[in-house]
Amino acid sequence: MAAVAVVEAAAGKDAIAEGLVDLLKPAIKQLDTHVHAVRESQVELREHIDNLASELCRINEHQKVALDLDPYVKKLLNARRRVVLVNNILQNAQERLRRLHHNVAKETARRKTMLEASGVFTTRSPSKP
Repeated sequence: MAAVAVVEAAAGKDAIAEGLVDLLKPAIKQLDTHVHAVRESQVELREHIDNLASELCRINEHQKVALDLDPYVKKLLNARRRVVLVNNILQNAQERLRRLHHNVAKETARRKTMLEASGVFTTRSPSKP
């Protein structure tokens, strides 16, 4: 009788854990989508900065008037460096999210299999109480 109570308590905890996982999955997927979109925009921004920096260098070389564009080029290159740094941070965060999502799915499947094997967990159709 005590073993049944322990199994039922474990099943309750697993049901709560599975409910939390189901609750968090959409948020994790949405966050992953947003991180991916930001990374793409970061790459695009980096390309624009590179183009602008090379264009400024070209203009500076062809100027007849001595206009010093080097400080602006340096600022652009510094901005590009920061964009690359942020992109790397986002890439690492996205990879951690992907691993977390994978581990959560793996743990959920493991617990569900364990509960089904113990005979405590049975899937019910939504129409049957």
